Amino acid sequence: MKNEQLDILCITAHPDDTEIGMGGTVLRHIHLGHRVGIVDLSTGELGTRGSGELRQREAAEAATVLGVKVRYQLGLPDGFFEVDQGSLLKVVQTVRRHRPRVVFTNAVRDRHPDHGRGAELVSRACFLSGLRRVRTEDGGVAQEAWRPKAVYHCIQDRWIDPDIVFDVTEFWEGKMKALACFKSQFYDPDSTEPVSPISVPEFFPTLEGRALETGRLIGVKYGEGFTVERAAGIHDVMDLL
Repeated sequence: MKNEQLDILCITAHPDDTEIGMGGTVLRHIHLGHRVGIVDLSTGELGTRGSGELRQREAAEAATVLGVKVRYQLGLPDGFFEVDQGSLLKVVQTVRRHRPRVVFTNAVRDRHPDHGRGAELVSRACFLSGLRRVRTEDGGVAQEAWRPKAVYHCIQDRWIDPDIVFDVTEFWEGKMKALACFKSQFYDPDSTEPVSPISVPEFFPTLEGRALETGRLIGVKYGEGFTVERAAGIHDVMDLL
């Protein structure tokens, strides 16, 4: 259900951002029994390929493959959303609706300006969500303040040294199945649409190479890296890979 309480909420700018940047991490945490959801800030309607309506359908299919509890689009304008009061309050409302302990979001800087801007928007909204004097409603009911314990930023097109890496080796195949749902966005020899940076045949091998490089940092085959906004705490050093 759309108002379901979650352990982890992925809030990213476009449909397929979550799958590209953190699909394996999502699958790992679902496997561990955590309740995970995805909210796309926009429908990606300005994308070189496909359309907003098609990408919504693809996102729904990918959500089923991943097994997330909820997925929907927030309706912010692709390419034009800003870190302003209206956008912040929409994300605050979303965070308070699902009350996640952890939020995953876009890279702090990247080739696509929506990624860095989305990262700032989500980060600021998570802070504002914890202020009781910031008032929001959901379905006509006042929402209580809620602040996630941590916000983690994935690494997307541009390399950023990760602060934390998740082992996604056993979930790599599932990640690729989820990505395959976005057929409009990736390489298709029969497509007549313009070529985009992610629709070239080299994109998936590059994505795999990035995961191999990141996994090597922690001694596993495939890894997904994130940057953190504060030091990550741990109870037992033996939990470290």
